[in-house]
Amino acid sequence: MVSIKLEHPILTLDDYEELEKMEDIGYVIRRTAAHLGKREPRYLVDNYYRVQGIRLIAASQKRAADAADEPVVALDYFLRLYKHNETIAKRMLQAYAESKKAALWALSICGIGPVLAAGLSAHIEIEKAPTVGHIWSFAGLDPSKKWEPGGKRPWNADLKTLCWKISESFVKVKNRDEDVYGKVYDQRKQLEEARNEAGEFAEQAKAKLAATKIGKGTEAYKFYSQGKLPLGHIHRRAQRYAVKLFLAHYHHVAYEAHYGTPPPKPYILTQPNHAHYITPPNWPMVA
Repeated sequence: MVSIKLEHPILTLDDYEELEKMEDIGYVIRRTAAHLGKREPRYLVDNYYRVQGIRLIAASQKRAADAADEPVVALDYFLRLYKHNETIAKRMLQAYAESKKAALWALSICGIGPVLAAGLSAHIEIEKAPTVGHIWSFAGLDPSKKWEPGGKRPWNADLKTLCWKISESFVKVKNRDEDVYGKVYDQRKQLEEARNEAGEFAEQAKAKLAATKIGKGTEAYKFYSQGKLPLGHIHRRAQRYAVKLFLAHYHHVAYEAHYGTPPPKPYILTQPNHAHYITPPNWPMVA
């Protein structure tokens, strides 16, 4: 048997320079990203968040090792590799998003990056959504749709998670001058808080206590027993309001880009005293 002696039994940080040559492969992939099929962008978005999760765990482990003054050569290598893979995936999704008019519009919105924009385009097929209500339902934002025990989930779990990430992003950017939907969240939250204090959600609070077992020592029980919704509930209501408005604008842009005409106005806007309509920001886009 021939014995092979490895000069470096484990990859070092210097070896990582060789991996940078993968960027050439990434360039070729990005050039073809605009021609991905229906499923592949969804997989890319899902894998991006999976790798990101692993990278965050690795970063936490590295911090713990650094604090203990332990060597982290292998961990450091993999951490940089995860970051590299995230970068390549994000660039691919950027190219894909820029090839879709609605996703390109989404990229113009403060708080929406290439992964979120590409995810929206990958999951939402405008041919199947004549109204924004179809998108709200598909994204799990229709409160009338219930997931009955043993029944099929009436919404797309991945899109629902994506919309939650979008709403979280809007909250983070609300103080930026160029932000739109974070400010919508802020204004709606103030309105919801005022309504909550006025006792307008008393029936909802009562129903929640009747339907759910809530510990009497919890902060949530304190609010529900007073006929009010907990602060976290108010926060989520305002988030849903902001993201539903964003999706309404996304639908408008996608519909007009696909059919060449704006979508029909929602029924309520055709009735007396309901003529107000908020147009999508940054639309139509400047070439």
